[in-house]
Amino acid sequence: MVNGAPFKQLPDDLYIPPDALEVFLELFAGPLDLLLYLIRRQNLDIVTISIAQITQQYMTYIQLMGDLKIELAADYLVMAAWLAEIKSRMLLPRPLEAEDEDEDPRATLIRRLQEYETIKYAAEELEQLPRMERDFFSVDVDTATIDVIQALPDAQLSELLLAFKAVLKRAEQLSHHAITKEALSVRERMSTILESLKGADSRLFTELFSRREGRHGVVVSFLAILELGKEGFIEISQAEPFAELRVRAIPARAH
Repeated sequence: MVNGAPFKQLPDDLYIPPDALEVFLELFAGPLDLLLYLIRRQNLDIVTISIAQITQQYMTYIQLMGDLKIELAADYLVMAAWLAEIKSRMLLPRPLEAEDEDEDPRATLIRRLQEYETIKYAAEELEQLPRMERDFFSVDVDTATIDVIQALPDAQLSELLLAFKAVLKRAEQLSHHAITKEALSVRERMSTILESLKGADSRLFTELFSRREGRHGVVVSFLAILELGKEGFIEISQAEPFAELRVRAIPARAH
């Protein structure tokens, strides 16, 4: 079609280079592969192949490859000579006494074709299996150089005061009139809190207070917690906003 109209005759001055058109035929892995292709195309049985017919088709293919300037491997020419030898041996008459002893000239070719067909089909089955670096790829991550440290948010003083206010409110609700007063030491309470943090990763802030001691005991515990935090013996953290405060002891080597 040229400008929407059919063009049926080529111009006389049209030059077409000799190599402008290239025909790519189906590639074969070798002469046995070509022979197997020719046999299967004719729906023939390998055991009962006609040497004359297969040889003729094989030579036609060889001649076609030569006409197309396709370089032939030496194996194809060797196979052509072998087919010609088998064909000539089948055409020559054989003595009657040797008919039972001589092997069929096609036997070696048939055996090689059967072995090649078995290997070829096995290779095709293996080709269908998933293959590394073709169908899927492995990914390795080197974690030796990755140091992940989960930093907990620092607890603000306002959060401490709110938590202390909540504890103080609960202590007032359960407090009774004290008849006698017991002297409370901030230093002693600091030791008690550190002792309670041993063997545990962390504890809730509210667990460090004893309601039975009333308002005074809550105040002393709060002062002890502030002092421990100031001296670097404990760490107060909050996982997320409005979450409960947690207290953990800092190892002695970190001081």
